[in-house]
Amino acid sequence: MTEKVAVLGTGKIGEALLSGMIRGGWSPSDLLVTARRPERAEELRARYGVEAVSNAEAAKAAETLILTVKPQDMGALLDELAPHVPADRLVVSGAAGIPTSFFEARLAAGTPVVRVMTNTPALVDEAMSVISAGSHATEEHLAHTEAIFGGVGKTLRVPESQQDAATALSGSGPAYFYFLVEAMTDAGILLGLPRDKAHDLIVQAAIGAAVMLRDSDQHPVTLREAVTSPAGTTINAIRELESHGVRAALIAALEAARDRSRELASGNS
Repeated sequence: MTEKVAVLGTGKIGEALLSGMIRGGWSPSDLLVTARRPERAEELRARYGVEAVSNAEAAKAAETLILTVKPQDMGALLDELAPHVPADRLVVSGAAGIPTSFFEARLAAGTPVVRVMTNTPALVDEAMSVISAGSHATEEHLAHTEAIFGGVGKTLRVPESQQDAATALSGSGPAYFYFLVEAMTDAGILLGLPRDKAHDLIVQAAIGAAVMLRDSDQHPVTLREAVTSPAGTTINAIRELESHGVRAALIAALEAARDRSRELASGNS
C-alpha cells in the first residue's frame, strides 16, 4: 500500500483498525494517527511506529481519512477539517447515526464519503463492518474501504437507508450477547455452579453455537430443534423464555436501538 491513510480520534476501535491495517500490509510509514491527548498519540507512535499529527496535518497529507470520534464530536471535527480537505480525499465515517449527507454538506463539493458501522470484535479480528456509499463514493472507494475494514473481520455493503437497522443489530449486537452471558452466568451460580465454571460452560456453548450458525448453512430453528427433544430439559427452558416475552423484548430492544440511531442523525444528543 502506497497511499497515506489517517485515523482521526484513535480510540479502541481506531487502534484496532490501525493494527489490522499493519497486519494486512500497510506500512506504518504510510499511516497517520491523531488523538486528543498527547500521551495517547505518543503511545500509538511508540507501539506501531506510525506518525502522530494534528487533525489539520492529517487532512492535508492523507488520501483517506477515517473519522472514529464519537457522534457528538463529529461536527466540531468537521469544522476543523473542512478548510484542509480537498474534494479528492476519501472520508470514511465510523460514527453511529450520522448520515453521509452530514459530511457532504460540510466538506468540499464532490467529496466522497463512505459510512461504516463496525463493532468491538474488531479488537479480536472478528468485526462485522457494514458499509454504505455516499453520493460521490464510487466502487473504487467502497473496495478501498472494504480492504481497510476487512483486516479486522468481515464486511457487508448495504444501502445507507439500512444503516440504522444495522447499527441496532450489529453495531450494538455484542452488548446483547454479553448481557445474555451475564444473566446465564448468574443462573449457573443460582443452580449451584462456581462462577468461573458457569462462565466457561456458557462461553464455550456460545462459541460452538456461533460456529454452527456460521458453517452449517442450517436455519437457527433447525439447529434449535436438534437440541430440543420431546418433554426434555430444553423445551421446558424455551417455554419459560416464551412465557416471559423474551422474543418480544429483543425485538423491542432492537427497535429502541434503531430509533436512537435515528435520533443521533437528527442531532438529538
